[in-house]
Amino acid sequence: MLSNGRRAFQRIRNHFQRCCIQRTAADGRQWRFFRLMPSSGPPWRLLFFGTDQFAVESLKLLASSRSSSEGVVESIEVVTLPGDVPVKSFAQQNHLQVHSWPHDSVDGQFDVGVVVSFGCLLPERLISKFPYGVLNVHPSLLPRWRGPAPVFHTVLQGDTVTGVTIIQIRPYRFDVGPILNQELHQVPDNCTADELGAALATKGAHLLLGTLKSLPERLAHKREQEQAGATSAPKIKTSMSWVQWEEQTCDQIGHLYRAIGSRIPLRTTWMGRSIKLLDFAGRCHISLSDPRRKPVPGSLAYQKESNTLAVCCKDGWVGFKSLILKNRLTPADFYNGYLHKRPCQTAEWLFVSRTRGSSNATRVSGVVQQSSLM
Repeated sequence: MLSNGRRAFQRIRNHFQRCCIQRTAADGRQWRFFRLMPSSGPPWRLLFFGTDQFAVESLKLLASSRSSSEGVVESIEVVTLPGDVPVKSFAQQNHLQVHSWPHDSVDGQFDVGVVVSFGCLLPERLISKFPYGVLNVHPSLLPRWRGPAPVFHTVLQGDTVTGVTIIQIRPYRFDVGPILNQELHQVPDNCTADELGAALATKGAHLLLGTLKSLPERLAHKREQEQAGATSAPKIKTSMSWVQWEEQTCDQIGHLYRAIGSRIPLRTTWMGRSIKLLDFAGRCHISLSDPRRKPVPGSLAYQKESNTLAVCCKDGWVGFKSLILKNRLTPADFYNGYLHKRPCQTAEWLFVSRTRGSSNATRVSGVVQQSSLM
């Protein structure tokens, strides 16, 4: 039987082993160190959860801060999803220890968890293992745009002001935890979702680092999110790409293109076939050959001088510089190959809105109008 002294020694040794952290030095040698108790302040031992390029910006800044004189981060390890995701690639290139999700073997090893664009709910049993909880970088002014696609919905709705928010996450629901820090960001005119996301990723990374510098004070003064003003930002779906010429204004079509156009081309129906609309050119000013006849939504006009295909919508005309029918076409290709051959100016030649959730197109009565440039 073990003596009382031997039992006490084993308990201490096992506790040391549970708290042990392994690091790889630049020369490849393994170094081990441990801390018995969680820190009362920075530098912090962090476990980072993330996947995409937005998350990489925060991980990059946290990793670089380990050698900073400010001493915010003592150590950092990474949890990510399977596959070749940007966070995993960055972590491996920078010799950060990577764990596959799910991962909950964190007892005593970390002070704070950090979640950035991860997409998975952390269970309560995992959250409770971090003495200072788990922080999340969210690219909106919560409670506006809770959900997985806040940047896309910011652009889609034409918001002029957005921002980044640092919250402490809670189990069971996304984006509802108390706010620790928040910073405004003006949305530039004609900004795409990709451009805005890149700017918010950088701003969010610096806001996260600033929050970690004064985390105990931030936690002491955290505030619950108000229910007033809460909006949902669900994932972008392909069905959103169908343009509704009768319902959408020039500005709304522009917002839609800048929100999703780099991932999902805008689409419409022409002569029973699906057409993808590319290279949005903004609002067009069309002089009609017959000004007495009001064009109907979906009407087409080819502008020869600017090589633009203009389409009539709810409150004006919008232009596109290329489209895909069978192959990619310029407006000149589309006009020469199809439009100038039309036997008559009938509704059959209009771009037609497709009913959402249906494969049937909604026909628009009217006549195709001609630009004075046609």
